[in-house]
Amino acid sequence: MNTRRNILSRFVLVILLAGFAPLPADALTSAYDDILSAVKLGDKGAVVALLERGMDVNTTDAEGNTLLMLATREGHEDLVALFIQRRARVNARNRHGDSALRFAAYQGQLSITRRLVEAGAQINMDGWTPLIYAAFNGHLEVVQYLLRHGAAIDAVSENGMTALIAAARGGFLDVVRILTVAGANLDIRTAQGETALDWARKTHNTGVADYLESRGAKPGKTVTLEIR
Repeated sequence: MNTRRNILSRFVLVILLAGFAPLPADALTSAYDDILSAVKLGDKGAVVALLERGMDVNTTDAEGNTLLMLATREGHEDLVALFIQRRARVNARNRHGDSALRFAAYQGQLSITRRLVEAGAQINMDGWTPLIYAAFNGHLEVVQYLLRHGAAIDAVSENGMTALIAAARGGFLDVVRILTVAGANLDIRTAQGETALDWARKTHNTGVADYLESRGAKPGKTVTLEIR
């Protein structure tokens, strides 16, 4: 409730500064709900109308997701472009620390990733970077794009996850190859002491394991394969 109250208070200030007549409380609540719904549905006309009426382009939902994040998560590139044009904060984070670029990378949205990076989205950050997210789901083109634009190849998350370990865990051999050729460190271990090779074996991704071994990868600890 406090989050919504703060957002609505900012909305009141915006429309007053813009010279609009104040809206009753129920109308403000409706406008807030309407713009979140319109973004999720990809209704650009409704979104533009609400922004013109004074709704803040950096409005957030209860989880701290900005309109830009919501548009990215839903894959509405036209809205992403609109919010960037209207100077949305491209590096805002939600309550979980995620940014719009993290969402785009996780979902493999190359075009949106490109738009966000060109608008100044931060590629390298603490925790799970966009590169790790892209590798985790095997999004080769996004991985390649982020590497070309300065992504730290050996960035490590809080639990020791790297892009290479994430790709090996998922069995994405094409991503593992790209990262390895680009110079990813094969010996980084997770908090549990497991390397990319360990994870490849643990998840029965034998093709990835064979490739990593051919490149000189070593296990971080003895891994017992489960019998299926």
